[in-house]
Amino acid sequence: AISRALMLRPRLMLLDEPSFGLAPLIVQEIFRIMRRVNEEERVSMLLVEQNAALALDLADHAYVLETGRIVMSGPASVVKSDEQIRKSYLGY
Repeated sequence: AISRALMLRPRLMLLDEPSFGLAPLIVQEIFRIMRRVNEEERVSMLLVEQNAALALDLADHAYVLETGRIVMSGPASVVKSDEQIRKSYLGY
C-alpha cells in the first residue's frame, strides 16, 4: 500500500496503524523505509500508531490523544522524554 501511494508522488501521506498485525522485523523495516521516504523524498506523514515509542522515534512533532482530546503536543523528543507521558503511555 505504501509503494502504491508513493507512485503518485504525494507531498503528504496519511498512515493509520501501519504496524498493525505485522511481525516486529517487518515493522522495523517499514518504519526505516518511512523515515527514508520522509528524508529523501520530502514526503510529510501524518501517522496514527499504537506503538508510541516507535512513532515518537520517527516523528518530528507529536500529539497525545486521550479519549479524543489532545492531552499533550510538542516536539516528539520532548513528548517522549516527559515523565508522565512515559509512565502513562510508553510503559517504562
